[in-house]
Amino acid sequence: MVENVIWPAALDAALSRNEGRRVSRKQAVTEPTVDEIAKAVQQVGYDAVIEREKTYPREYDPRGRVLVKDADDATKSDLLGAVAAYLQALRA
Repeated sequence: MVENVIWPAALDAALSRNEGRRVSRKQAVTEPTVDEIAKAVQQVGYDAVIEREKTYPREYDPRGRVLVKDADDATKSDLLGAVAAYLQALRA
């Protein structure tokens, strides 16, 4: 069983690559929440578990993280790209 972790920082357009953004600025959204990310993960077709008390190591304020269960068939970059696309669709 593979668990991928998606931090909000990985999809945040306000952050640089050095600060933790993992997708292009075009794909990223401003201040994504763990609820939005979990909804997007479920739209992609995977189970999501929200851990709200977790803090990304490069940040001080806890924004939480989303665990993606059983994502054996997708690479992390593919998963992040698909989640970013759904986040943009959710916000449109």
